Amino acid sequence: MEIKKTDLRKNGKKPKKPFSQRFKKNLPLMLFCLPGFIWFAVMSYLPMFGVIIPFKDYKVFSKNFFYNLFQSDWVGLKNFKFFFQSNDAWVIIRNTILYNATFIVVNIVLAMFTAIALHELLNRKAAKFYQTSLFLPYFLSWVVISYAVFAFLSPDKGLLNALITRFGGHSINWYTNKSWWPIFLVVINAWKGLGYNTVVYLSALSGIDKTYYEAAVMDGASKWEQIKYITIPMLRPVVTVLFIMSLANIFRADFGLFYQVPRDSGPLYSVTNVIDTYVFRALMKNGDISLSSAVSLLQSAVGAVLIIGANKIVKRYDPERSLF
Repeated sequence: MEIKKTDLRKNGKKPKKPFSQRFKKNLPLMLFCLPGFIWFAVMSYLPMFGVIIPFKDYKVFSKNFFYNLFQSDWVGLKNFKFFFQSNDAWVIIRNTILYNATFIVVNIVLAMFTAIALHELLNRKAAKFYQTSLFLPYFLSWVVISYAVFAFLSPDKGLLNALITRFGGHSINWYTNKSWWPIFLVVINAWKGLGYNTVVYLSALSGIDKTYYEAAVMDGASKWEQIKYITIPMLRPVVTVLFIMSLANIFRADFGLFYQVPRDSGPLYSVTNVIDTYVFRALMKNGDISLSSAVSLLQSAVGAVLIIGANKIVKRYDPERSLF
């Protein structure tokens, strides 16, 4: 027995503990994770049975979902072909990808520098006040925000038109003028999510060793040089993880932002119509459950491919910063 232990030590391996002993040791952690596992199983994995809906011409024959599902005709990739051959396919795909790419860049950069600014404030009470103020919009629903935006952009009594006419300009009907809406949507999205995104960076900033800054001060580094050569490089792992996770949703769009805020205005469809609003309108107007499910499955598949591909690229060049 002593020889075996010696051999194991030489080989750099430890003897494997019996399953019962490992199970007993990890039982508290397993029980702690059980509620989350049940929630994911019921809410995320059990509904995945419905992935066959996009490949069927789903019809309602009775109140029984499974009966309707098995009685509906199998159409293969017909729903996907119909989506890509529609006149709006290119527009909504373009809008979804470009908006989300812009959101990712703007939100990462803006949240990072906002967190750095809050972290550098010497008055901690003021920093907490600013942080709370930035966080409040995150809890507002898009319905409330749509009315707040309407108070600014209303053609008759909007604040923005009042300022324009006061300085001698002509009022603009913003809900029929599509040229400004890409900017409006980016600004509104950044404003609503800034507080939530900042929290992640603030937690990362609190974990940076203060001795780095003390050494930099002794070497005569300015505040900007400390941020440039210490803070930003230290935040790079967090930025990498958030970027990879954001890529999973690049083929999805925030329904409330693109439907509620523009008030479902028809003249703005060319710049506000995205995949999620297209699916909603197809479902509401035509009742086409199969087409809506096909587009949703396509979104999930593209997101999975992007997040795995981005993680592989990061893992190849910097394994320590990969997500998995």
